[in-house]
Amino acid sequence: MIRAILSRSASAGVVHLRDVLLLVGVMGSLMTVPAPGLSQTERYDRLREEMVRRWIEGQGVRDPATLLAMRTVPRHEFVLPEYLRRAYGDHALPITHGQTISQPYIVAYMTEMLRPEPEMKVLEVGTGSGYQAAVLAETGAEVFTIELVGGLAVSARERLDRLGYGAIESRHADGFFGWEEEAPFDAIIVTAAAGYIPPPLIEQLRPGGRMMIPVGSIYGIQNLILVEKSADGEIRTEALLPVRFVPLLRDIR
Repeated sequence: MIRAILSRSASAGVVHLRDVLLLVGVMGSLMTVPAPGLSQTERYDRLREEMVRRWIEGQGVRDPATLLAMRTVPRHEFVLPEYLRRAYGDHALPITHGQTISQPYIVAYMTEMLRPEPEMKVLEVGTGSGYQAAVLAETGAEVFTIELVGGLAVSARERLDRLGYGAIESRHADGFFGWEEEAPFDAIIVTAAAGYIPPPLIEQLRPGGRMMIPVGSIYGIQNLILVEKSADGEIRTEALLPVRFVPLLRDIR
């Protein structure tokens, strides 16, 4: 049923509100309720395993490093307390400052498409809650993450340190310009929708590298774009699937 809804929306080139509401209802009804008598840690472990089995492996993600990372990172630690019961459903959830934590499938899909490897140097634009950065770190990547919203940058840094992800480098800045001092990067991932692909990010991508970025208007169609830079610097782009992300914020002062 879920695939039929997604197929209908994709073929129309736009995600209709009725389909979004129907998807939320279907996914909510399918969420596993762990057996009673388990500890809180065991309950979350089971919910996380079910999330990966149903929503990630079940939708085609196969990369072993990505799957292990999704099974390891405690997503419930990255959501607001009022959304704990929905932490392992396959949907985006609100966080503070009008931002969101992306749905698990999209996090896994974008991670897999970067072809993660140990010690790969990855730039993330849009730290948000820190969840995507933690997933990347669990694949063995060396992660650099940028967040424009000061409150989010601070809270994500504190959360990542508390959960043992202190090796992730973070910065409070405008991610449109990337992180020039640490460039080039083997991979770049942007977790908010840009009107176009920022030229500084293309420049900071290493030859042979890959970038995942949603592109489009918040009022229209957005597409998840794969950007590949060849060994001789040639740029190739491919639209992979329609998505819905919050807009990439800019520092216009």
